[in-house]
Amino acid sequence: MIRYRLMLKILALFGVLAIATTITPSKASAQGFWSFGGGSGRQVVSFSKKFSPRQIIISFSDKRLYYVTRRGRAISYPIAAPRTQSRWAGTSYVSMKRKNPPWTPTPTMRRENPRLPAYVPGGHPRNPLGVRALYLGATAYRIHGTDAPWTIGTSVSKGCIRMYNKDVLDLYPRIPVGTRVTVTWKRFG
Repeated sequence: MIRYRLMLKILALFGVLAIATTITPSKASAQGFWSFGGGSGRQVVSFSKKFSPRQIIISFSDKRLYYVTRRGRAISYPIAAPRTQSRWAGTSYVSMKRKNPPWTPTPTMRRENPRLPAYVPGGHPRNPLGVRALYLGATAYRIHGTDAPWTIGTSVSKGCIRMYNKDVLDLYPRIPVGTRVTVTWKRFG
């Protein structure tokens, strides 16, 4: 019994050390506190010449957001796409931008998970919107950072487009209000 407890303590210590080594302070960290392994998958790629510069194309199938910089060229960022029941597609535009946006879950989200807080202030390390948000038209959808970087590359969102905080910090200053956003299930990658 003593060996078992000692082994658990050692494993717990190593677990804490393993987690602590992946937590690094960062200026571009989630809400200014810590960065929990939220890297960047940003890359410059060849892209369909059909799209004109200075617009965003989001491919839920690719799980990528493409910012077209010039005909045939785009910056590609990995994203988290919506879960099956939250799928959508269409065109919109960036109607507003916010630094350290506050988050209020919708009534549907609160019904699905009653443990959700009613409100999370901007800048809080557990804010699901991360460090920046680009609001899409008059919808509740946003392109935003995340407090859960491990979800990037998966289909888990309630309709929003999640990005690594480092990537949304890169995208944010490039995008003026009014930028066209096309959301599709078409593959580009």
